[in-house]
Amino acid sequence: MEVPFTGGCACGAIRYECSAQPLRMVNCHCRDCQVAGGSAFSPTVVMASDAVKITKGQPAYFEKVAESGNVARRAFCRECGTPLFASSSGRAEFLGVRAASLDDPGWFRPEANVWAASAQPWDHLDPGIPKFERGRPRAKQAG
Repeated sequence: MEVPFTGGCACGAIRYECSAQPLRMVNCHCRDCQVAGGSAFSPTVVMASDAVKITKGQPAYFEKVAESGNVARRAFCRECGTPLFASSSGRAEFLGVRAASLDDPGWFRPEANVWAASAQPWDHLDPGIPKFERGRPRAKQAG
């Protein structure tokens, strides 16, 4: 994966650019990610918030108090509904970029399955990827 890397929504109304290496790559199995993404989990590239720049359009946002007690904020395209980003009031310095929204998602390699306690019984987690029952592993510091 080369930096910068880019992505956007299905209809092209939203475009973004990431100017740094990912800090983490995880599959999040929390119920909020399942519902927001319409699948068993959300493949997520964890970035420093200041390394992600929206270059076209403006996403819509949905906020909800998560199981952690923090406010989870999800960004999506108001035109086509593509999930783009997720963040938490508890860790505002990080932004989760939805891997499926990348122009080239082929380089995504999950380091962990997080919130695995919420994983669906029909979703067979790869035993070669570490799993965390609830929280997430701490992101590496940028730099």
